[in-house]
Amino acid sequence: MKHVLVTGGAGFIGSHFVKQIIQAEDVTRVTVLDALTYAGHMENLGVAFLSEKLRFVHGDIRDAALVHEVTTGQTAVVHFAAESHVDRSYAAADAFLSSNVLGTQNLLDAARRHNVERFVHISTDEVYGPLPAGSATENSPLRPSVPYAAAKAASDLVALSAYQTHGVPVCITRSSNNYGPYQYPEKIIPLFVTRLLKSEPVTLHGRGQHVRNWLHVEDHCQGIERVLRGGNPGEVYNIGGGTDLTSHELTSHILPLCGADWDAVTYIPDRQANDIRYSMAWDKIAGQLGYRPERNFDEALAETVDWYRRNPERWAPLVAALPRRTVERGAVHV
Repeated sequence: MKHVLVTGGAGFIGSHFVKQIIQAEDVTRVTVLDALTYAGHMENLGVAFLSEKLRFVHGDIRDAALVHEVTTGQTAVVHFAAESHVDRSYAAADAFLSSNVLGTQNLLDAARRHNVERFVHISTDEVYGPLPAGSATENSPLRPSVPYAAAKAASDLVALSAYQTHGVPVCITRSSNNYGPYQYPEKIIPLFVTRLLKSEPVTLHGRGQHVRNWLHVEDHCQGIERVLRGGNPGEVYNIGGGTDLTSHELTSHILPLCGADWDAVTYIPDRQANDIRYSMAWDKIAGQLGYRPERNFDEALAETVDWYRRNPERWAPLVAALPRRTVERGAVHV
């Protein structure tokens, strides 16, 4: 594998992947390219900075010249960098298209130019849109409902076209909702946890019946590494296998871990285009690459809450910087 470029490597999932892949004996250098926007923080990389293998580059994937420079000499690219928050995409769809589509194209162009051997593009189950019943396979149609998901679907298609047209060795992974330590507190689990630990209220949309599959970030990262090492270029791999919960059920798991009860929860009208259910089949990655999630949800959620309890200095400044509406209502799109 030798040299691996990880875009968005200072973000939540990207930083977990960096700390995992940097331990591999056949990896001699890991280059992180990150713009350090509101959701990316150097502190997320933690112990990775103790490794002589790590090289950090501060920059934006929309900067074609910089992307060309950092891609030179890379064996593989793992592309996490993206605008990823659904609520923010409602008000700034142009930024999502610019980063997620044009930035991805820059990376694909550079990968082609420098003969990168592996390119893993990280996507999401949201590109399949809502599924009231059944589960999406890798061949299911893409029916995104919101600007964020539409931008990710577009970037998926751009990546697949690079394989079909130019032979860029692209694999795409699509995962369900991730959770774990270091997650930016605009997402539902860290937002609820940080508010409840401060004895502040939280709110649920509609009747709390939106269903999501919750996958621990470490399980997701081991799935990504399997695709990086053994995935077939030009193919898509769903990474799931977590725990399906309604937002009401999720809240019932979080409350006791934070020393709170249902008095801390209120319900508000649902948001526009809040997809009722996501679901993916992950037979392909299990059968072809031997992927199996290992983390027990209850144990891993307790560990996650404990991390936030022990590290208020990490998340308190981030909560303070959240948009006022998010902080006041304690509600997010799941």
